[in-house]
Amino acid sequence: MTHPGTLILIMAVAVLAPLLAHGVGRRVPVPLVIFEIALGILVGPQVLGWARTGQVLDTLADLGLAMLIFLAGYEIDFTAVRGDTLRRSTCAWLISLVLALGIALLMSGGETFESFVIGTALTSTALGTVLPILRDRGQLHGRFGTVMSGFGAVGEFGPVIAIALLLSGRRPAESALLLVAFGAITAVAVLWALRPRPAWFARLTEVTLHGSGQFAVRFVMLLLACMLGLAEVFGLDVLLGAFAAGVLTRLVMHDAAPASSAEVLGKVEAMGFGFLVPLFYVVTGIEFDLRALLDDLGALLLVPVFLVLFLLVRGAPVYLLAPRDLGTADRAALALFASTCLPLVVALTTIGTDQEVIGTPEAAALVGAAMLSVLLLPLSAMGLRSGKKARPESQAPGESEAW
Repeated sequence: MTHPGTLILIMAVAVLAPLLAHGVGRRVPVPLVIFEIALGILVGPQVLGWARTGQVLDTLADLGLAMLIFLAGYEIDFTAVRGDTLRRSTCAWLISLVLALGIALLMSGGETFESFVIGTALTSTALGTVLPILRDRGQLHGRFGTVMSGFGAVGEFGPVIAIALLLSGRRPAESALLLVAFGAITAVAVLWALRPRPAWFARLTEVTLHGSGQFAVRFVMLLLACMLGLAEVFGLDVLLGAFAAGVLTRLVMHDAAPASSAEVLGKVEAMGFGFLVPLFYVVTGIEFDLRALLDDLGALLLVPVFLVLFLLVRGAPVYLLAPRDLGTADRAALALFASTCLPLVVALTTIGTDQEVIGTPEAAALVGAAMLSVLLLPLSAMGLRSGKKARPESQAPGESEAW
């Protein structure tokens, strides 16, 4: 059982992290997540030994990761991300997957399952980390933000599908059938979400929004729990359910209570970014095996190798297939943002080490490189876009085409 003092320490770290980020941000805008993970490593068993995780904290951290993916799913406006952008982002990810699996097979000496873990990790995008950065700088809802949402959504959703198909422990055909069944039920849920909600839904949302009832917030949490449970029943990764829940919530709330949807999301975000998400990142730092990395020179040397591979395998196809209306600097920034990864790398390496298909040093090297990607790549991307204001939505060639 987790000692209550550990949770207090983790929340103290969660409070200290934004203070440090604000102070350092006056000179260098370091992402908040870096401080959360670094402080987690500091108080964890690898350094000071003040904090150790247990079943309760691991469960809360899993909920934090699910909330992060849920919020990323909510942010995506699929009415804007369609046509040419969707095709380009899908093609870019598929090219990344082929390249990544080929390189991973060479690196792993032909070990199939290890190459699946490494290869899939190389194709992921930390959409839940990137979108808040763009939103905080007022660049989320312009043309660049919309394109980033499209490429990031595929970079987040694609690896989750790959996890369900390749790393579930089942035969691929069985996993595919379960995935199709989950998709069919989700499609029915989308059709339900698109139906007009009764008038009482919006009234009850308004009446309880500032009271103890909080009907809409409870409804959103129920929807999230249902989709997580559905994914669990089908034996799929719960992150798939979290992403689907975010998409469904956007459809329901924007149509049923458009006047209150932003405030409802604000309350859900407060729950997520105020408690669950920072807890996930701090626990990631606590559980990071620093000694396995430092004691193995080969693993340590893999960190810059993996970082370069993130850029080449994920970033290069994104740069080449970015919409033509983006300038060179924006295309490069898009590639850097798309190469930023961490949450799914943590999830994939955890699955890989649990199934004993990837060694602890290699897993630590992957997570270490992902941490560096979060530290370095968004800073570089924002540097390329410095001085640019959010450009209103403009229709790119082919964007008016149907899905």
